[in-house]
Parts: sequence; structure tokens; C-alpha cells
Amino acid sequence: MTPWEAVAVFAAGVGAGGVNTVVGSGTLITFPVLLATGLPPVTATVSNALGLVPGAISGAFGYRKELRGQRRRILKLSVGALVGGFTGAVLLLALPATAFERIVPVVVGMALVLVAFQPLITKRLRRRRTEVRAATAGPPGPVAQCPAPLRERSSDGGPLLFVGLTLASVYGGYFAAAQGIIYMSLMGVLLDETMQRLTAVKNVLVAVVNTVAATFFLFVADFDWTAVALIAVGSAIGGQLGAAVGRRFSPVVLRILIVTVGTVALVQLLLR
Repeated sequence: MTPWEAVAVFAAGVGAGGVNTVVGSGTLITFPVLLATGLPPVTATVSNALGLVPGAISGAFGYRKELRGQRRRILKLSVGALVGGFTGAVLLLALPATAFERIVPVVVGMALVLVAFQPLITKRLRRRRTEVRAATAGPPGPVAQCPAPLRERSSDGGPLLFVGLTLASVYGGYFAAAQGIIYMSLMGVLLDETMQRLTAVKNVLVAVVNTVAATFFLFVADFDWTAVALIAVGSAIGGQLGAAVGRRFSPVVLRILIVTVGTVALVQLLLR
């Protein structure tokens, strides 16, 4: 790797760390740069996964304030992330390189639709839950009048969210592009939380997936230590920068940013 290539990889790591913390899709910054340095696709994917671990942990730490009160939820969802991330890492080495890439644009596109229409979908789901609750609870009493959002905020999204995030983690362990966007789309529809608190959970789940996949790759896959080190340092710095900036975004701005970055990611994937 030439000095200029090293600078490019480091800069890509900073950018990926920041983008991953706020939105996701940082892999679409680092992956093309690693390919441009001459690394084979699988080696580039593995090196990228290893290098982005510090960035994921850094981003999760930067959002530690928004993680308060979500311990039970995070522990449960992290189990699915761990299983899914390991499964995806195994599939990366077991399946042909084109196997998952054929469905990646579809997955990313569906996630973008969910993010874009999340307020409308959530509103209709909440109205439906209220109607069902009213029909089954009978005359309103002290319990029925308890604020619904308070009860919903303590939930973990149920089996649907757990299964959905586990499958998304399989994809994350395999390739990781737009993984965070998929997480945000699923949690945004199935959890009654602010975008910032969902971003905090997303960062933890990404950290879990990246760590378990990277640990597996350390023992069974080829990777480039120089690329790993450069991305690791860069992504750790980017994670802190992303947290400092992203925590100031309003829900509307954050949603627009997610859809914009995701659309760019989708275009890149379709043109590859």
C-alpha cells in the first residue's frame, strides 16, 4: 500500500465511522477504497469488518446518554445480533460472492421505504392498537386510562422485531452496507421511541455484529493488517465526531439524512 493509498484508507475510515454512527452505510465509503488499493473483494470485506469494530464501539459510547433505560431491550436484541452476525460471517466464506449481493438492493430499498413512511405507518399502527385495546378492555377505568406511550416504551418490539433484527444481522455479518438503515427502519416502525434513542440502540447492535463477525474472521479468513489498522483508528475518531454531530439532529433532519444516504448507497449497489 502506497502512502497516498494509506491516507485514502484512513480518511475513508474516519468518514465511515462518522456516517455509521449517525446513519449507517459507512461500508460503502471504505469498501470501494479498499478495492482500489488492490485487495480482493472478500479480503476487503473482512478487513473492513475488522477495522470498523472500534468505530462501532466508539459510536455506541458517544450515544451512551440515549442508552439509559434501554438495558433490557438491548440485551434481548443483542442476542439476535450476535447469532445473526456470526451466521452472516460464516455465509460470507461459505457462499459464492454474488449470492447475497443479488438481494442487497432489494433489502436496502425496502428499508428506505420503511424509514421514509415510518411516521405514517407508526401512526396507523398506534391507532389500530388503540382500537383493539378499546374493543377488548371494556369501559375505560383507571388502568385503561394509563398513558399508552409509557407502556409501549417499555416494550422490546416483540417477536417480529427480534426476528427482523436477527435477519438484518445476518446481512450485517455478511456485507454490512446499509445495515444501520435496516435496523432503524425496523425499530422505527415497531418501537415507540425517539430517533435519537433508536440510533443509540442501532449503534450497539452494529457493534455486536461487527465484533462477532470480526472475531470469527480473525481465525479463518485472510485480511490486510495495514488496512485494518488504518480503518480502525479512523473509524474510532469518526465515531466520536459522528456522535457529537448526530445527537444534535432533529428527528426530521435525521430521517432525511438516512433516506438520502440510503438512496446514494442503493444507487452505488445497483451500479456495481
